[in-house]
Amino acid sequence: MTTGPTEWGECATPVRGRAGALALLLGADVAVQFGSAAAALLIPGVGVWGVLVLRLTVSAVLLLAICRPALRGHATGDWGVAGLLGLTLCAWNSCFYLAMERMPLGPTVTLELLGPLTLTLLGSRRATDPLWAVLALTGVFLLSKDGFSGLDPAGVGFALCAAALWACYILLSARTGARFRRLDGLAVAMAVAAAVSVPVGSVFGRVTLPEAGDIWLVVAVAVLSSVVPTASELIALRTIPPVVFSVLMSLAPPAAALAGLLVLGQSLSSLQWLAMALVVVACGGALLTPGPARRE
Repeated sequence: MTTGPTEWGECATPVRGRAGALALLLGADVAVQFGSAAAALLIPGVGVWGVLVLRLTVSAVLLLAICRPALRGHATGDWGVAGLLGLTLCAWNSCFYLAMERMPLGPTVTLELLGPLTLTLLGSRRATDPLWAVLALTGVFLLSKDGFSGLDPAGVGFALCAAALWACYILLSARTGARFRRLDGLAVAMAVAAAVSVPVGSVFGRVTLPEAGDIWLVVAVAVLSSVVPTASELIALRTIPPVVFSVLMSLAPPAAALAGLLVLGQSLSSLQWLAMALVVVACGGALLTPGPARRE
């Protein structure tokens, strides 16, 4: 059996322990923050939906070029799982953008986190897992509570759809990583997501090509907002179970708040510091609590 590109293949093997998985996810959170900044610079020229289409398309091209996934040796079910992951990626991002057009970022992210945290509650095998999920959700809610007044009903609906799709993405990403070597399955899934995003983006908004001087922004958004996070998450899911991974996803809002403090000089209230502490404690508890299985 051939090994393919050695550098990428080595990094796509399961990381060493939960500490390595946590480091990957923290790195992914940092990458997303810089990717969001690049997207903000790109949106005025190509529109929100243009960013989605360009991001997924460039991500697919990069992953296919790097991974060169083998077309043989896979069952029909393998391709089905990878295809479903791609459709879920496109639908999840589309619902998130539709929610973002109608609501502030804080409540949108909080409602979206209901998906992975509900997955923790339903799939928990340890008695302490629901505690960490509730603690994390409480922290995220406190971070964004000021933005919950007068929410648009349609925006809430899209955010809840994004929540459900996020939970599906976590499960499908874990299954894709188990069925394909390296990041082959992710490359296939991203190609499917890119193909579907073109008609979706054209229906819901404008999709225009970027100016020549903005090409670097397109690549930056694709790498930082799609390639790095999705690859890191797939690799981490080979080491930690989806229920623990779901709690760790609540690190994103505190990471954004901390970035605002350090980079933009945005002050944080005592309540916001408490909220971030709750999320950190929840994530640490989910990672470090061994505990016996609650049910088989």
